[in-house]
Amino acid sequence: MFSHSKGDRKIELFVFDAFIAILKIKKVASKFDNAQSLLHSFTDWDSVIREFEIAGEASKHLLQNKFLNKSYQEVVDFRNHITHQYFGIDADIVWAIIGNDLHDFEQALIQLIENMKPELKRELITAFIEDNRYLDFVVQTLTEIDQ
Repeated sequence: MFSHSKGDRKIELFVFDAFIAILKIKKVASKFDNAQSLLHSFTDWDSVIREFEIAGEASKHLLQNKFLNKSYQEVVDFRNHITHQYFGIDADIVWAIIGNDLHDFEQALIQLIENMKPELKRELITAFIEDNRYLDFVVQTLTEIDQ
């Protein structure tokens, strides 16, 4: 199930791309109490939007390879909306997605990680910990998943 590749890139890498994007979104959003506060912090807003784009792009590949069920097409659709309609992004919708939808998507990605072959899972976790060694919250979460 996990042996497909997109070009030279293993499809499993997209699972981690989306997962780490969610971790980053949650970390940035945790500094705020509401959508308008996030929106008015331009660096944080831009960071969250960029990570949604990454999660959506990764999800597109996961859907194409049937790693995710079709209900996650919404992630790709949202990515397309924010990428092509940047000035039409509704901060309240972004905030609602962060508060209401990210957890379920995160759990689906964790399940994909847990279902990977143990050797591949360990190899990828090790690589992503190294790539994100400066982000303690990412390293901690990946370390916990590797237990």
